[in-house]
Amino acid sequence: MTISPVIRLHPDDGVVIARASLPPGTSVADGVTTVDRIPSGHKVAIKPIADGEPIKRYGQIIGFATQAIAPGQHVHTHNCGMGDFAKDYAYCADVKPTPNFDLPATFEGIRRPDGRIATRNYIGILTSVNCSAHVASLVADVFKKNPFTDDNPLADFPNVDGVVALTHKTGCGMTQNEPLALLRRTLGGYARHVNFSHVIVLGLGCEVNQIGGLMEEQKLAGRLRAMDIQEVGGTRKTVEAGIAFVREALADANKVKRETVPASELTVALQCGGSDGYSGVSANPALGAASDLVVRHGGTVILSETPETYGAEHLLTRRAVSREVGEKLVDLMRWWDEYTTREGAEMNANPSPGNKAGGLTTILEKSLGAMAKAGTTNLVEVLRYAEPVTKKGFVFMDTPGYDPVAATGQVAGGANLVCFTTGRGSVFGCKPAPSIKLATNTPMYKRMEEDMDVNCGTILEGEESVAQCGQRIFDLILKTASGQPTKSESFDFGGAEFAPWVLGATM
Repeated sequence: MTISPVIRLHPDDGVVIARASLPPGTSVADGVTTVDRIPSGHKVAIKPIADGEPIKRYGQIIGFATQAIAPGQHVHTHNCGMGDFAKDYAYCADVKPTPNFDLPATFEGIRRPDGRIATRNYIGILTSVNCSAHVASLVADVFKKNPFTDDNPLADFPNVDGVVALTHKTGCGMTQNEPLALLRRTLGGYARHVNFSHVIVLGLGCEVNQIGGLMEEQKLAGRLRAMDIQEVGGTRKTVEAGIAFVREALADANKVKRETVPASELTVALQCGGSDGYSGVSANPALGAASDLVVRHGGTVILSETPETYGAEHLLTRRAVSREVGEKLVDLMRWWDEYTTREGAEMNANPSPGNKAGGLTTILEKSLGAMAKAGTTNLVEVLRYAEPVTKKGFVFMDTPGYDPVAATGQVAGGANLVCFTTGRGSVFGCKPAPSIKLATNTPMYKRMEEDMDVNCGTILEGEESVAQCGQRIFDLILKTASGQPTKSESFDFGGAEFAPWVLGATM
């Protein structure tokens, strides 16, 4: 079967996407041949587009022509830019019942004493401030596995996935209002995370983010062990006390056993990074199909990255279960408009140089592709950064677009697994939640096969449908939740990527 050299996503689109690099003279539509070389994943016009006219992809506006564009010409940053246009929020207009499966899928999870289900079993070392980061790392390093050798200090504890220090660059020199509350909400979410069997938090002693205040505000008394370096008596004594705590906890943590549990116990964070022109064609829609399966089996998916939903929010407000939920999302967009203006930035600065090299032109185009990760089910809640996720179904969480910061908020909210799509080849992990990497295209997948778990480029090549790829992703979600290691886990990713959102002035 001959496959077209381009992909047309909607009948209303004035552009198509190149499956591979196209030389001049390639036929891309009836009577239309390429005038320029069109890079892989980039757009080519298939009809005349006047200066100032909207340019559509996915049947939605992705920008406006900044000059007249002839059929066959390359459409990108040189001739497509942002512009204002009216959005119809049509709150709740597309809400529909989500049919659940009579026999939910299952996985082998770890049941905690409070009944929650974990997908991994870590011991965590949190830090209240950057000043205790090195000490925390010294403790964790004693128990660190080497991904390139057989050296494993935890060999006698096969049911423990690791000991991880989650350090950060803040905790002091900060204002004691929203920035401190956000940091504490993040640390509290990790301290309570179901994938941690035991947690210790290390502080210096004189920081703004006092451990006592953290524990009181987040109601953590009895959930973790706390130590201040100044009170314990310095680095050596604190490291020794931390090591003793971990050794004491290991035997207890190793007692866990996996049992068959329903897929409704899954809370999956949806992420994308290093995106390209194929992200919204292959990996993101396939993850969306998998997200629909998670929700239909009673589970939860979390979409985030608010700046990467900008311009497409009107499609989510239509799926909001109530006007109140939809208005929460619109309010977030207004906050981001004000935030970026105050910081001398603009929302369209979001697509990175790598995104643009991969074929993404505007934030509108990126957003329309990014939101495909969330599938088609109803939007049941909109949350602030790192707020606990308590509802089943499709949830939106306010986060920046920067992947480590966004995923940190989702995991703090309770995600026990992460699915991360990438077109350029992001390498990423997010302990204590396992991270599944989904490649948008086959060349990158083959080049980085040791880092990628799923090749979604099969969709571009006509080997499988979006639904079939989505089923494959869902099946891997169940296997991963049952303990099968991901590619990022094989390299021990996930500690250094912990990145709480830093707001406000550094004093």
